[in-house]
Amino acid sequence: MSDDARHWPQTEAGASLHDAPQPASEAGPEPAPEADRLAALEAEVEELREKWLRAEAEAQNARNRHRKELEDARNYAVQKLSTDITEAADNLRRGLEALPPPASDESELLGKLRGGFEGVERSFLGILERHGVKRVEAAGQPFDPALHQAMSEQPAPPGVEPGTVIQAWTPAWTLNGRLLRPAMVVVAGKPAA
Repeated sequence: MSDDARHWPQTEAGASLHDAPQPASEAGPEPAPEADRLAALEAEVEELREKWLRAEAEAQNARNRHRKELEDARNYAVQKLSTDITEAADNLRRGLEALPPPASDESELLGKLRGGFEGVERSFLGILERHGVKRVEAAGQPFDPALHQAMSEQPAPPGVEPGTVIQAWTPAWTLNGRLLRPAMVVVAGKPAA
């Protein structure tokens, strides 16, 4: 062995370290397949991130829809019952309107009867309102197709704008802001000539 060879450390196979592969920093630029593999992995990570974000958004939308459906179910589960009860409230009002108007010479019994029915009506309407059912009076209001059903049209009386409700046969009823029953109304048309 030459002097030069003796000074080089030997590896297990007997080759000198000089013959061993050089570290990457000394070997030059990274081979192209490694760069391609890294770019492919980064693209895959980005694709998976996008899929995760979309899945998370879809899950949040599903939770929001479910929450809204539950809220609607709670708020409107009694819609059919509420519609039927509003008919009873309208009949109670019709009964009160059928009584003769208060007069100073009326019998005590009639006055007590009227007062009792008015108290029952106030209590009944209070109970309905606590449960989200509200009566919406229509007379004197502008016609609103979302709340009113026009049963007829009459020439507008003096001082009344066309399109105003001049008479309401029944009030409108809502349940938590949603229409239960529209008001049956008479609407002012063009003034009589």
